[in-house]
Amino acid sequence: MSTVVTDPVVVANRLRPILHKLSRHLRRETHSLGVTGSQISLLAEIRRSPGIGVRELAAVERMSSPGMSKYVARLERAGLVRRTEPTDRRRVGLELTDEGQAVLRSVRSRRTAWLAARLNNLDPDELAAVDAAIEPLSRVLEERG
Repeated sequence: MSTVVTDPVVVANRLRPILHKLSRHLRRETHSLGVTGSQISLLAEIRRSPGIGVRELAAVERMSSPGMSKYVARLERAGLVRRTEPTDRRRVGLELTDEGQAVLRSVRSRRTAWLAARLNNLDPDELAAVDAAIEPLSRVLEERG
């Protein structure tokens, strides 16, 4: 029988390396698509917020506007993002192209397949435990900061 741990520091020290390794494996699933994890993150944010400006995107991703402009330019050259017509004179928004949408669908599909194959190796009680952890972990991630 396992002991229930209620010390957040102990749980964090056990959880952090597992999440890091999981993230690394999921990122590897996209290498064959020719996009980086950072690019996927930007594409996903643009999909969530169509019309987002470069400055807003930089703030969300916690980077400088000039740095974000370079990332966006690469995504444009790759045909994954396009600039929208300005809604006012100062701001041009961003949206995904059809190819950008397709890349995100492929990423999601590959990552889901990889993870489902591993989850398939768990017994039903273990799978239920993982499922039960999803909601509290989601709340942890909602706390930006």
